[in-house]
Formats: sequence, structure tokens, C-alpha cells
Amino acid sequence: MASEIMTDLTERSIGSMIYTEACKPEELIKMKQATPARIGIGRSGVRYKTEPMLCFQASQAAAADAVFSEVPDTVVQSLGVFEVQTKCRSKYEMITRPDWGRILEEDARKKIRDNCIFGPDVQIYFGDGLSAPSIGANIPDLFPTLKLGLEDRKISVGTPFFVRYCRVNTARTVGPLTGAKVTCVLIGERPGLLTSESMSAYIAYNARPEMSESGYTVVSNISRHGIAPVEAAAYIVDLIEEILKNKKSGI
Repeated sequence: MASEIMTDLTERSIGSMIYTEACKPEELIKMKQATPARIGIGRSGVRYKTEPMLCFQASQAAAADAVFSEVPDTVVQSLGVFEVQTKCRSKYEMITRPDWGRILEEDARKKIRDNCIFGPDVQIYFGDGLSAPSIGANIPDLFPTLKLGLEDRKISVGTPFFVRYCRVNTARTVGPLTGAKVTCVLIGERPGLLTSESMSAYIAYNARPEMSESGYTVVSNISRHGIAPVEAAAYIVDLIEEILKNKKSGI
């Protein structure tokens, strides 16, 4: 029966929760329209009301699930890309040994060399990072728009692929392997309490093992709750064109 079906509280809009007893409700509404933060959600005595508390717990659980879950093989197949894996052999290992999540061993390197065109202007690849759901939620809209936008500006794009148990600094290996001028990894962000599907783009000119962290240009908060994937793609195209023009990133 419909009455027995539980609502998915992770889909509940915090913005729709209005504390009607606010002394200036019109000012509260303005603030809530400006931020997705948990403000104006009411209280019962010194405690949260039931629904905001349940939503908080549901969001917290979704964030934990995003970190420890796997990207399904069906999602990778639907993207039409090949897969490689870092030195990590499990998600737990990636969390506890982030240094291994940056290492591509020889079998992965060979697979990239064998399957990717060499010397593109831009090499784009996808990584699960700390949010497995971000791949299926964003890449289907983000990557095709990004690729089309770059090619429309006569910027060549390399062969895309997926890296499981991926950390950002795999880019330091992927750049030299593919001979790309610019390396861009689209990777799952550490989830917060607003969404468990957020993604970042880390972009580096002449990515190499000795580059510093400050060498990346970063676009974060790519999701339906932040910068929409299609909008983010258009912005990343502009950034990459500028990076190629100036021959530097991280500024």
C-alpha cells in the first residue's frame, strides 16, 4: 500500500522547510533562497524537529555510502570506456592508503598506452575518488558536452577511460603516459550533507610526477545541487582554452 512506502529523505529539499514562527519570515526566506545550508528548520525546545533530524541522518548515511560504495561495472560499460585500477585492491585500501590511490602499476600503464591515442591537446579521464555515485550522476552529461565544446574550438581530446580507486595525483602519471598538453581528471568529491554525488575537475598543464599541488586548476561542486554538469562543461572548456593559451595552470 502507498501508505507503507517510506519516503527517500535524501531527496527531501531542505529549502522547503520553513520555520513559520520566525520573527521575520520574509528575511528567512531570502536567506534560504541564497543558500542550501540547514537554516530556518525549526526546533522543539533545544532539539531539532523530527523531519530535519531524520533528513540530517539520511544525508549523513548517504555520504558514508558514497565513500565506501563501488562504481558498478554497468555504469562503466554504459559510458563506453575502458577501466584501469590503481595499486589499491579495495575501497577500504584506497581510504586507508591514499598514497596507493595515486599509483598506476605497469599493467594499468600498459593498458593506457595500448588504448589511448598519444599526444592530444587534452586527456580527460574519470575517477571514482570519494564519491562513487558521482560518476553515473554527472559524466553522461558532463563529458559529451565537454568533448564537443573542446573540439568545436579545434582542441583535440584523447581517449577517455575510468580509473577505479582513484586519487587526483594519478594525473601525474597519466599526463606523461598519454603525452597530453593538458590532463583533466573528473573525480568524485568528498561528499557533504547536501549531496553525495558531487564531482570536481582537476586540470593540469604538462602534468608530471614532480609537479606541485598548486599546479592544478580546480572546478568543484559539479552536481545537480551545485554547478550543473552541462554548465560546468562550458566553464571547463573556457578554462582549458585559457590554460593552453598561457601554457600554465594553477593560477
